[in-house]
Amino acid sequence: MTLPPGARDARPVGGGNINEAFRVRLADGGEAFVKTRADAAPGEYAAEAAGLRWLAEPQALPVPGVLDVAEGYLALEWVEPGSLGGGGQEELGRGLAKLHAAGAPRFGRFAEEGEEAWLGSLRLPNAPCETWPEFYGARRLRPLARLAHERGALSAAGWRAVERLSEGLEEVCGPPEPPARLHGDLWSGNVHAGADGRPWLIDPAAYGGHREVDLAMLALFGDAARTIAAYQEVAPLAEGWRERVGLYQLLPLLAHAALFGGSYGESAERMARRYGG
Repeated sequence: MTLPPGARDARPVGGGNINEAFRVRLADGGEAFVKTRADAAPGEYAAEAAGLRWLAEPQALPVPGVLDVAEGYLALEWVEPGSLGGGGQEELGRGLAKLHAAGAPRFGRFAEEGEEAWLGSLRLPNAPCETWPEFYGARRLRPLARLAHERGALSAAGWRAVERLSEGLEEVCGPPEPPARLHGDLWSGNVHAGADGRPWLIDPAAYGGHREVDLAMLALFGDAARTIAAYQEVAPLAEGWRERVGLYQLLPLLAHAALFGGSYGESAERMARRYGG
């Protein structure tokens, strides 16, 4: 493991399926959450740090401060864990509405640099596109389907189904909207409950995209009804959003197929056929 200079008393903590994670005491006596991985790609942690700072800018939701970042680790403000009650779920919805409304300069990368993005340990193209359907197909669905197929997690028929869907996304992506400021990997595990019950955003794969992506991902592995209801009170979603939930859940299904295999590939194929014929 690689830790910040002067860090000591490193105690392992839960940090997901990809990185090692530690609670450490720093040289100045403060505490930090440190994630590290021996095979982290160059620039991977720097991209995450930039994403955290970008999400923090609108002050819509709490985001851990970046204390230090290097090729081998990312050190963040330590946030004492708690539990997320109903009030926290509603705060998450209202905060996401404000975060998304802060916008992004384009569909794709939020800074001039950053042609690639990381979703977990998956490297994805992040170059901007003129429209959301073009970006969603060319920069997310197609690359993820290729990776999942190459790793034996998505059948050739499933790959073709994603390709067909990508060609007709303008028909199913919903009304055009300006780029939203997305977390980009917003499953429930990336919402950290603080000791005060407030929701903190962690582990982003931030970019400019469609706001329904964050909400659909949040609903994939848990009950997001209360959060989405609070979101709607602040920023109502476009007509037909319920019918598009599965379309935007295809992204994390393909990512999970590429990362973990199992039944995710079959679920992704069914979803691609549902929307792409």
